[in-house]
Amino acid sequence: MGLFDKNPFGHNLFIKKWLIRILALLSHQRYKRFNTLEIEGSEIIRNLPDKNVLFVSNHQTYFADVVAMFHVFNASLSGREDSIKNLGYIWQPKLNMYYVAAAETMKKSLLTKIMAYAGSVSVERTWRSEGQNVNRQVKMSDISSIGKALNDGWVITFPQGTTTPWKPLRKGTAHIIKKYKPVVVPVVIDGFRRSFDKKGLRIKKKGILQSLVIKEPLQIDYENESSESIIEKLEYAIEQHPSFLKVISKQDLLAFEEENKQRKWKKT
Repeated sequence: MGLFDKNPFGHNLFIKKWLIRILALLSHQRYKRFNTLEIEGSEIIRNLPDKNVLFVSNHQTYFADVVAMFHVFNASLSGREDSIKNLGYIWQPKLNMYYVAAAETMKKSLLTKIMAYAGSVSVERTWRSEGQNVNRQVKMSDISSIGKALNDGWVITFPQGTTTPWKPLRKGTAHIIKKYKPVVVPVVIDGFRRSFDKKGLRIKKKGILQSLVIKEPLQIDYENESSESIIEKLEYAIEQHPSFLKVISKQDLLAFEEENKQRKWKKT
């Protein structure tokens, strides 16, 4: 890698590498010391192609989820077995790894702008803007940006577009899958809502067991399978299908209710 090499989005790879290293150093203890991160499926990461891989996950905080994935994926590529011990794995991070995030969120502060440079593909939300519900068309430039990232490497996406559990998945995810035909890898996370605040920047409770499970790639018929069928398959894979409501844990329910109370209190 040369000093002035850039990725398809014009980001300098030398700067991006150092940003990832620094962010990893600052965040590592959040998953190793204050709380525990239980990992499953790291061997799947090592068997994936270098590009055109789409990770699809449920969502519990704005940033703690994706930062944990950056740790786990890089540790797995460095030979760690379901572990993020020894931070040396981040010295040579995978630089062609991206995550989909709301453009308005990534512009709010210096920290979010730094995190955006480290790997976000920023898109305009079609259903919500500045705290208000909206209804607007998907920007084709956003779809193209995700396609550009897939052509370059791996992309992490949260198809519910919200940290609220059990919300329907956005159909745009199925459109992306049918259009770019990526390897689709489901990821299921848990415990982040209990251990972090909604943004995922502040630890609100210590001693929480967090989990990150990487599942086998989905079998998808890109040409003949309907978008509805793909969406349902994703809902089951990331355990956000309505049928999973029957087995929701009491801890998750209490954490979600507490989050809603805090949100209502802030509005008043």
